[in-house]
Amino acid sequence: MKVITRISVIIFITLNISLIGRLNAQNSSVSITKDAKIDELLTRKSEQNKDDSASKKYKIQIYSGTNTGANTKLNAYKGKFTEWSSKLVFETPNHKVWVGNFRTRLEADRALVEIKKEFDRAFIFKPKKKKKQ
Repeated sequence: MKVITRISVIIFITLNISLIGRLNAQNSSVSITKDAKIDELLTRKSEQNKDDSASKKYKIQIYSGTNTGANTKLNAYKGKFTEWSSKLVFETPNHKVWVGNFRTRLEADRALVEIKKEFDRAFIFKPKKKKKQ
């Protein structure tokens, strides 16, 4: 019995010493200063990301034709899919329905497999960059 009591006392003392060490730990604080230009750069970057013509991203086209047909396809797409954004684009002389903004060809291919189940003429492309005037 004395051995068990000694082990218990040793364990008790060891735990108390480790707790005391933690309670007496130093408190510190960290201050972060941010350059004012960071906000300006973030704003510029977000504006560039909104401009699809400057991106190197992939899109899927599900329709090209008349305005009425494009609106019909756009509404049909929105009724079936919600995970990828869609928009109506006019490129002379056709109205087109574009889907998604995929960073890689692999992401676009995966989406195309699902979209082709409903829109069999869909295909992947990279939008042309608009010339700056």
